[in-house]
Amino acid sequence: MALWITDDCINCDVCEPECPNQAISMGPEIYDIDPDRCTECVGHFGTPQCVQVCPVSCIVPRPDRPETPDQLLDKFRRLTGTATTAD
Repeated sequence: MALWITDDCINCDVCEPECPNQAISMGPEIYDIDPDRCTECVGHFGTPQCVQVCPVSCIVPRPDRPETPDQLLDKFRRLTGTATTAD
């Protein structure tokens, strides 16, 4: 599932440059994650990079956007133009 930044965000600016999909941007008050671009770093890294660097642990799974690892990988492929292979 895509990730979400809670109201506990302190705007420390460390998450935005870590996102390989440019899914994180400054919102009206705190940082925001675009669920259409967030793959939880599937396809790039083994774990979400923003979660690893967040000093206040305010980045959590988005409850309204459940996605399986396969769906996240498909999203990664669409975003990067990576061809899918037939199984």
